[in-house]
This record gives sequence, structure tokens and C-alpha cells, in this order.
Amino acid sequence: MTITLPRPDGGTTPYTPRTAPADLSAGGAPLLSRTVLAAAHVVADPYADTTPDSPAAVDWDATLAFRRHLWAHGLGVAEAMDTAQRGMGLDWAGARELIRRSAAEARAVGGHVACGVGTDQLAAPGASPHLGLADVRAAYEEQLAVVEEAGAQAVLMASRALAAVAKGPDDYLEVYEALLRQASEPVVLHWLGPMFDPALEGYWSGGDDLDAATDAFLEVVAAHPDKVDGVKVSLLDAGREVALRRRLPDGVRCYTGDDFHYPELIAGDERGFSHALLGVFDPLAPLAARAVRILDTGDTAGFRAVLDPTVELARHLFAAPTRFYKTGVVFLAWLAGHQDHFTMVGGLQSARSLPHLARAYELADRLGLFPDPALAETRMRNLLAVYGVDR
Repeated sequence: MTITLPRPDGGTTPYTPRTAPADLSAGGAPLLSRTVLAAAHVVADPYADTTPDSPAAVDWDATLAFRRHLWAHGLGVAEAMDTAQRGMGLDWAGARELIRRSAAEARAVGGHVACGVGTDQLAAPGASPHLGLADVRAAYEEQLAVVEEAGAQAVLMASRALAAVAKGPDDYLEVYEALLRQASEPVVLHWLGPMFDPALEGYWSGGDDLDAATDAFLEVVAAHPDKVDGVKVSLLDAGREVALRRRLPDGVRCYTGDDFHYPELIAGDERGFSHALLGVFDPLAPLAARAVRILDTGDTAGFRAVLDPTVELARHLFAAPTRFYKTGVVFLAWLAGHQDHFTMVGGLQSARSLPHLARAYELADRLGLFPDPALAETRMRNLLAVYGVDR
């Protein structure tokens, strides 16, 4: 039986959903050749009486269950990152609770968790509008202490506040050097491009010269390489990532955050490869784990055969405006049965159009990403009915 899907041009097209589920079973050997983390979303509480201006209401049971799903497939969890709508509905108080709960759950099941350290408390109501580098550093230090006390690895995220007050590379170096000196364990440094957050334009250098920004970024790494486990690069520019990767000090990893070119970057070349910290691995976890296990055997072609077909879906989810990609991520989690509703903190379920969501459903269904295709089809039909589309 076909389903009628809306197109961006205002028309519709028939689609025949698959009926047989693909093998998405969890388990298997640990991932060996690459460290792979999925930036996981949070599940909102659909019964909470909230507004876009109120603190996020999180369904903690469903949120932690999704993390157990990722760990069961052998992936690590990158927690309290932008996939969890950090800075777009989830404030620092909510992120702090998420970090503590997720880190405790990781200890209980033996999962790997790395947690975002930022400065978003500086944007809270009542925070001083007159900020300086000392305020940014203190905010980072507060969050770093929370992550380390929880027993998780720290990911030093890019800071909107630092981007606003820094006058040049020296200011970035001053703040990050101070944080690296006091970090108890090696951290991941995160470079998030303005396509994910326009407020981060000019990060590291204070200008729009990416070469200068790269030099400044690498200077921070070189200052304390023993305190940097790796760098996470989210610029959606594969060539730039490879060039940066080749300049890293020995022992410092590159974690790709490129949701457009991840198969080739993870596969690597004769001069190295990238590990992964990816938002797109939230919906792709079963296929990502399968691909890396194939890569562990030395079969690069087999790895690419599994992962390359997923890129069309990834590029669709992360299409401009890229910062709204998480709407598609949560939508697919609902269709896949990982949560009972399509509701997001901050009301961001409305951030993508119905044709966009319909295409995401089609691409994911073709990949076999739904454990129960009939459930996914029913939920897609119900959503279409809400919008008045002839089913």
C-alpha cells in the first residue's frame, strides 16, 4: 500500500514503504579501530505545561533509555551537546541534570560518555550583560567541575559568550590554556562552525579568515597536548578537516563532526583518519556500529558500502539552516519507536516543514532504519492527517 508524501513544490508523490524490517540488532564485538560517539538528543515531556520561554521539561526515563540503546550498539554518548538542544531550549540547569543522570547511567551499564562544557549560564535571565574574559573563564570552570565530578570526559565546547568578548586569538588562548591547565583528564576541544550556530562566527581568530582560525586553534592544542585527547571539528569542510588533522601533535585525535563527509573522513587515507563525534549517528547508530565493526577487520570497502548510502539522509537532515537538524533527528527517533511522541524542548518540532520531514521518513525507510516499519508508517500517516494530507 502506498502513502502520499508532500513535496517541497507543493505537490505530492506516492511512496511504497518497506514491510520487512532490517536487522538492527544490538550487541557484537566492541568497536576497536575508531572511537565513535553519537551526540544524543533528549526526549521532552509532552505532558508538561511549558512555553518556549520556560525551562525545558525532560522525560528522563525515555532520555536515558535512548542512551542505553546507543551503548548497546557499542557507541559512546556525547552528552549535553547541541543535539540535546543545548542553547535552543535546554539551559544550563537542565544540561547539568542531564550530565549527572547520563554519567550515572553510563557507570551502571559500562558505557562511555563525554559531556559538553560551555558557558550558557551566562545567557540565563538575570545574568550580567557586561561580561569579560574572567566571567567566561569562571563559567567554563563551573561546568568543567560538574562534568569531572560526574566522572565523565569533558568536551570544551565553543562559547557564544567568548565569541562576543574575545578581541583576537590571544584571548582564546588565554581562556583555553587556563582550562587545560586545570583539567584533571585530557579533554576534547570542540570547534563548531557558524552553520551550526551563527553566534560562533569568527571563532578562534576574531575574523572570517579560516586559515588564521585554524592556526589559532592549533596553537591552543600545541600549548598543552598532554591535556587534549582530541579535537572535534564541525565545519562541514572535509578538505579543511584533513589538513588540520595532519597538523595535530602525535597522540591527539581528530573527531569528525562533519555530517556531510563522515564515511571518507572516518575511513581515512595513508596519512591518517578521523574518529567520530556526530549528531547524525543518533539516528544511524545501528548502521554506524555495523560499519565500524567491518572496518575493524580491515575491510574499508565494506565499511563504505554500509555507510555511504546514509549520506543522502544526513545531508537532508543537516540542510540549511543546519542548526535545526535536531528536529529531523527527534522525528526519526519517534518513527523508530524510541519515544512515544514527536515533541521537542523549546517547541522545535515546528522548525522543519512537513515536506522536509516526509523526505526524511522516505530516506530512512529506504535505509531500513525502522525496527518496525509498520509502526513508522502508521506514525507518518497520523502526522500527515494532522496536516490535512490525503493519506
